[in-house]
Amino acid sequence: MGGGGGARLGHWVVSYTGMSADNIKGLLLAVSSSLFIGASFIVKKKGLKKAGASGVRAGVGGYSYLLEPLWWIGMITMVVGEIANFAAYAFAPAILVTPLGALSIIISAVLARIILREKLHIFGVLGCILCVVGSTTIVLHAPQEREIESVAEVWNLATEPAFLVYAAVVLAAAFVLIFHYVPQYGQTHIMVYIGICSLFGSLSVMSVKALGIALKLTFSGMNQLVYPQTWVFVLVVVACIVTQMNYLNKALDTFNTAVVSPIYYTMFTSLTILASVIMFKDWDRQNPTQIVTEMCGFVTILSGTFLLHKTKDMVDGLQQCLPIRIPKHADEDAYGSEGIPLRSAADGIPLRSPRSTEGIPLRSAPDGIPLRSQRSSTGSLNP
Repeated sequence: MGGGGGARLGHWVVSYTGMSADNIKGLLLAVSSSLFIGASFIVKKKGLKKAGASGVRAGVGGYSYLLEPLWWIGMITMVVGEIANFAAYAFAPAILVTPLGALSIIISAVLARIILREKLHIFGVLGCILCVVGSTTIVLHAPQEREIESVAEVWNLATEPAFLVYAAVVLAAAFVLIFHYVPQYGQTHIMVYIGICSLFGSLSVMSVKALGIALKLTFSGMNQLVYPQTWVFVLVVVACIVTQMNYLNKALDTFNTAVVSPIYYTMFTSLTILASVIMFKDWDRQNPTQIVTEMCGFVTILSGTFLLHKTKDMVDGLQQCLPIRIPKHADEDAYGSEGIPLRSAADGIPLRSPRSTEGIPLRSAPDGIPLRSQRSSTGSLNP
């Protein structure tokens, strides 16, 4: 009786929303992933700050954060979210799952308000609403998941000429950034680290989706672990994520993440959607109206993301002038209180915006004279 009721409810949800059962599972997993990952970087950012205060900062090549318990607690929480995100890609197309990473900023805003006693400007609330509207638009118009019966089929998609050209261009661009631009401009140009993370991130999402499909088929009784292609995807996932995390930590530790977050989210999500369209041919199963609607939803999410981060440090009509780059020798207190994280998928690592350091002028006086900020006992700025 209960099973029949559950089946009827499932059929009702599918018929009412127009989404397939797999898409609904992917949606629920993606939302739960945002919950865990959005919360994890409150702890992870604190761990990076403590490690930087007592050792070599990640932004200048240090790995002292690996010895910091707070950083590992944040990482464990993030792993739980990434597992849910990993599973979401096995059920739903990347064009549905990846943009939903923006939901983590809403979760992070709520947690920052409750736990860190931070205020959220009215335009920040509007940014959250835009993210919800854009996400809902994408969810309701996302393509159905492609029916795949073996990992060999995924391998055939990955080795088609169009995707091979895309992968070659991505790797070439990433290696040029790593070996030519990082030594010269890594500490001064924000796009270097973000570009590397986004390029490898798009490949990691495609490999994660392939691996997720292989595991889903294996659990359903069709063992895919006997195929060598499955293990090739595993190696690609590990290599891409390790590289991605390394340079993401450098970006997080070197630059103001209120600037990093929207740029990284835009680049990562755009490249991931492009990779998915090329490899899995998501748009081949949709009409032009659906495609345009999805893009409008994506632009709405981007608008909400930029608005939220732009107004993150506006309190009672005052806006801080945040530096793009964090001072190299700033101590732990110089970071101030924590900001709002933003997640992306797969790499999909959320970032949190540090408050401005002491002495950053607040431009609020009618005559244009900057007001000096005052630090509270906790290191945050007093409005």
